[in-house]
Amino acid sequence: MSIMEIEAPEEILLSLKESPATFVRELKMLAAVKLFELGKLSSGRAAQLAGVSRVTFLQSLGEYHTSPFMITEEELQEDVNHA
Repeated sequence: MSIMEIEAPEEILLSLKESPATFVRELKMLAAVKLFELGKLSSGRAAQLAGVSRVTFLQSLGEYHTSPFMITEEELQEDVNHA
């Protein structure tokens, strides 16, 4: 696992009324959602980036106005095979 450091002005955290830990969790989820939306990550990999289960990730997409039905034919077939 790679560890990355993000610098954010204290004013950002104050404006958002969030702790650094909450801010980092939200940034990870936002990055995961956007990369999924752009087709750069599968839902499974995006969930991994966000640090949540795939089901939780897919269920939370609505909060970000993103459809969970952005899967490739390959992913759909994989899901059918594992059902």
